[in-house]
Amino acid sequence: MKRVYDTLLAEHLAGHRQMAFVAGPRQVGKTTSCRAVGSVYFDWDVSSHKRLIVAGAGDVASAAGLDVLAAKPPVLVFDELHKFSRWKQFLKGFFDLYEKQCRVVVTGSSRLDTYRRGGDSLMGRYFLFRMHPFSVAELVTTDLPGEGIVRPPAHLTDAAWHALWQFGGFPEPMLAASERFSRKWQSLRHTQLYKEDLRDLTRIQELGMLEVAGKLLEERSGGQLVVANLARDVGVAPNTIKSWVDALCALHVGFLVRPWHRNVASSLRKEPKWYLRDWSGIADPGKRFETLVACHLLKAVEGWTDMGLGKFSLHYLRDKQQREVDFLVANDGHPWFLVEAKAAADRLSPALAYFQQATGAAHAFQVVMNMNPVMADCFTRRQPTLVPALSFLSQLL
Repeated sequence: MKRVYDTLLAEHLAGHRQMAFVAGPRQVGKTTSCRAVGSVYFDWDVSSHKRLIVAGAGDVASAAGLDVLAAKPPVLVFDELHKFSRWKQFLKGFFDLYEKQCRVVVTGSSRLDTYRRGGDSLMGRYFLFRMHPFSVAELVTTDLPGEGIVRPPAHLTDAAWHALWQFGGFPEPMLAASERFSRKWQSLRHTQLYKEDLRDLTRIQELGMLEVAGKLLEERSGGQLVVANLARDVGVAPNTIKSWVDALCALHVGFLVRPWHRNVASSLRKEPKWYLRDWSGIADPGKRFETLVACHLLKAVEGWTDMGLGKFSLHYLRDKQQREVDFLVANDGHPWFLVEAKAAADRLSPALAYFQQATGAAHAFQVVMNMNPVMADCFTRRQPTLVPALSFLSQLL
């Protein structure tokens, strides 16, 4: 099934010399999308490919046919390259020698983005693209958004929405749409995460205790992350919990949404909210829907940023009077729109109007799951508005 990232990568490779780094959660479809746009594929886990890479840039270039005249530069895909201890030096040397003769895509596990931050030896030689699971908008179209950023609303079938809601946005369980397959997939992913990825990425020794913390975090998606409370519940020090949460975020198990406090009197400034990347295992419908909306918004703000449409960020709002709005999306540091996520509602939350006035955001939406979708652009509305979830989400990325 074609992804919006296939289109994004093809556009990048056609117009830019920089390497494309593709980062994202395990099993989100990185390799499939990269192979769809690539013409030569190297996998570090294949012994013959490993020997070529270790031998050096010249051997890889010869194997890729870079010494043969071609109508257009071939696209080389390097998969799992971060497992090579000298991967940065290899890429820097290869790119500097052969950038005019080929295009390069680098992908791998979710750890690639973590390792990427370890230095700036590749500065100016790559662009980062962060890949996310399927969303409502991507199931409707794989075209890229224009300079207007948001798309017109579009229709998603009931079957596609049910699969997305029930099985999450990761490609395999969503496309299989099978409870039995989903349970097996979830079990395997959990094992790979706690027995392989966390062990390989970190020096954490107490993997059993970390698994306990991870289970508690699964139950608290959409809630404020109070480190001291979680540390007490697990029985470890707060600094240990902080390092574990950082590791879980680095591996894209979940993500943090931090409070927005600029121009908001008595706002909370410290505790972030925690969300899972996969909402399919959340039993409570309200928490599941809020997590689904959070994942859609994160995909949008990171995708729009990676496309160069602006510098977007995701936040939430809460003050000491207990007024709260689930999400605020900012563009270049300025509040753009507010979102309150509700599984069912028939009237607006008064906090939307209050925080819209306080922040100066152009739009304020109460996004409701059980409303029938309408083909109307919610971004034409300036006052707080009740919006069907499928209509709103189809306008994102």
